[in-house]
Amino acid sequence: MTTDLFSVAGKTVVITGGTRGIGYMTAEGFLKAGAKVYVTSRKADAVEAATASLSQFGEVVGLPCDVSDPERSAELVEQIGSRESAVHVLVNNAGATWGAGFDEFPASAWDKVMGLNVKAPFILTQQLRPLLEAGSTEGDPSRVINIGSIDGIAVPGYDNFSYGASKAAVHHLTKHMASELSPSILVNAIAPGPFPTKMMAASLAEQGDEIVGANPVGRIGTPEDAAGLAIFLSSRASTYITGATIPLDGGLSTTMKVM
Repeated sequence: MTTDLFSVAGKTVVITGGTRGIGYMTAEGFLKAGAKVYVTSRKADAVEAATASLSQFGEVVGLPCDVSDPERSAELVEQIGSRESAVHVLVNNAGATWGAGFDEFPASAWDKVMGLNVKAPFILTQQLRPLLEAGSTEGDPSRVINIGSIDGIAVPGYDNFSYGASKAAVHHLTKHMASELSPSILVNAIAPGPFPTKMMAASLAEQGDEIVGANPVGRIGTPEDAAGLAIFLSSRASTYITGATIPLDGGLSTTMKVM
């Protein structure tokens, strides 16, 4: 086993929704591991702030973009292509959720959540494919990592009907994309459980002890957990894995007991 088996040094990584939460954690991890990272998010001020913060860890470029709009994501790819001859890793992390009771859940919540969580990762991968193909080598294919959720594996404890359905769709889309793009591009998904993100902030504030107590490893996820799995899936150590969805939840979904 060579020392560079788990290395991502020198790789170019694109992370959508990279200004906060899982995306930011992953960006920081890649930078510390020696990769060059492009982060994108819908809000220009958030991109500017995240880029300034992340720059202490390595070479990072921030590009504002609403990836739910195919025309804007095409412009993003054009901007990246003007700077890079190849991309090695795409992390489709940008996402949205919506909470409302069953009888009040609006049709617009389906359009917004399915559009950003399912359609956008497909379209952006489609648009970025030439750069990903250019970054692929026989011994180390390029990678696409789709961020799903354990809400797409088990029934969520929240009224987020379109979110859970969208993440289950992401997991299946990952398999379909892997079948289509292999062997030059490997496609896998990460299904995070509880992490200290803005999306989870209210739940952790109200039920933090209960959430930790229900987890087999007795804690919630850390930035190192998020970065570690993404880096593994982007390194030569994972070149025999594609089409997989890996729960990143401390065993919450994989050890669930049926009463």
